[in-house]
Order: sequence, then structure tokens, then C-alpha cells
Amino acid sequence: MYELIPLPLSAGTLVEYGGAAGLRRALADLGCQGVEAIWAGEPVPAEFPRELAVGWHLTFFTDWLDLYREDRAMLLEKYGSMEEARRFYGGLGADYLLQVYRADLARAKALGVKYIVFHVSDVSIEEGYTYRWRHSPEEVIDGAAEVVNALLGDREDSFDFLMENLWWAGLTMAEPELTARLLERVRCPKKGLLLDTGHLMNANPALRDQREGVDYIHRMLDRHGGLCRYIRGLHLHQSLSGAYVREHTGFVPPDLPRGSIEQYSVNYRHIQRIDRHEPWTDTAAASLVERLRPDYLVHELSAEGPGPRREATLRQRRALGLDRAARGRAGE
Repeated sequence: MYELIPLPLSAGTLVEYGGAAGLRRALADLGCQGVEAIWAGEPVPAEFPRELAVGWHLTFFTDWLDLYREDRAMLLEKYGSMEEARRFYGGLGADYLLQVYRADLARAKALGVKYIVFHVSDVSIEEGYTYRWRHSPEEVIDGAAEVVNALLGDREDSFDFLMENLWWAGLTMAEPELTARLLERVRCPKKGLLLDTGHLMNANPALRDQREGVDYIHRMLDRHGGLCRYIRGLHLHQSLSGAYVREHTGFVPPDLPRGSIEQYSVNYRHIQRIDRHEPWTDTAAASLVERLRPDYLVHELSAEGPGPRREATLRQRRALGLDRAARGRAGE
């Protein structure tokens, strides 16, 4: 099992760690073997150690289905004009969306990553507040399968292609029939699933504590039965945001800015309050890792900078019983 942390591949990130050697030392201190990389909007630093890029999280638009379908009426309803829609996305149409994904796939392939992560979800800014989905889960899943098949086809690439759950319309890992639908429609031979534990918890705002979260995730895995064999990776974190969801969803805030990019900035902070990305501290979380035995375990925690990232990761590893080596090196 590879233990990883998520990391944007930028020159600034390497500077934070004191260069490639510093990043290697930091990962060794954590007991991790590499990173799940994500494009930072700039060329990948030439000095980044390629062997540390075990995974790659594809770039994504949270609201992409109408762009892919070239649904002019829906785009005009959301953005007011096609010019504003182009400003938001950077381009228009299915060909543009596929071009964005192909460029990111090329970056991942150049690094020789072992797996790639792809979100299967669709949510507009409005839906992120109202929780009333404009597209059915089936529509999102079928559209995502079309995109994946257009990108990868039937060929067997060198990487595992893992599809990740969220709590919006699409793959939630709370409904086995939808998970099966996605796996049936995606053709690439090395397809699989990446279970995000915090996202699955977000699908159930009634959860009150971490132990209830672990029990809920196990129940959803029980419901999936044999489909669990497709789970090759874990984004491991916990999210208990039910109180916030009950108070701040079901309506669009009256003071939401008018411009789409400005709205996105406000909405991003809203999503962060729902999707907490906090470390597991209840030892019951270890049972999830023991049950699934993933190939890739990513400590996907909300922390900026090497110091906070280290503290959050070590805290979670303690709950999992994986911290002995790191504890000895840190003199704890």
C-alpha cells in the first residue's frame, strides 16, 4: 500500500519544502512514499522527483455537464450570456472540455503516475446551496462515462483510472445501482473506484460523530457487496458538517455576487465548510483501511504548508495505528 499526501506541483510548493531533498525528507518523516499530484496551472517543475508522483488528480469543473452537452439554454440561464460562460470556463463546447482533460492526462503520463483520479459529479453554484439537482444522477454518470470513453477508449494504459465519489448528483457510493451503472458504462480495462470517506459522510448530514461516520461507511460498503473489489484507493479524511448543511442549504444567499467567477469564490468557501477534510482521530477508522486494503491511501487533509500538513497527517496516522516509525523519527 502506498501512503500519500496530496500536493499541487508548483515551484512554490517545492520552495516551501526546501527543494526536492526537503520534500523527500518530509515524506519519509510522515511514513509516506509519495504524493497524489494535481496541476497547479504552471509547468511542472523540472526538479520535481518523478518517482514521488504516484497518483494524479485530474483537473475538473464542478459544473461541466451542460458545457459538455453544449446546452446553450442552460448555460445562458446560469451565466447570463455565452461570453460570461466562456469567461468562467476558459472555452466552450465538448471539444474544449475534452481538450482540457487530454492536456492534463498528458501531464500525468509524462510523470509516469500509477493511478489517475476523476470526479464523477456535477453541481452548479446554485445547486451547491439549494441541494436541488438540475440533472439526475443517471445523467451525470452516463455523461461522465462518455467523457472517460472518449479520453481512454478500450485501450489498457499503464495507470489505474479511479473514479471518485462526491455527495452531489453522480457517484455518491451510497447507491450501489448507480455505482454499477458507472462501472458497466466505462470501457477502459483498468477502471476502478477511489472512495473518499469524507465525501461519503457528506452524503449523510445526520451523522453526529466519527464513530457514526465509520459505521455509516461500513453500511454503504455492505450494500455494495462485490462492487467493493473495484475500490483501489482511499481519500482518507472525515467530515461532520450536518449542522452547517441544515442551516446554510436549501436556498441561495441573497447577497451572492452577480459575476460567475466572483460567485465561485464565495461558493468555494461554502463548500469548504461542508467538506471539512479533517483528520480521523477515532481509532475505529482503522477498520476501513483493514477492510478495503487499498493500493493507494491518500491523507487528504485540509492544511496549508508543510508544518500544518505534517501535524494533520501524523494525527490521522496515529488513529490508524500507522505512526510508529514516524513517531520514532520525530522523537515523540
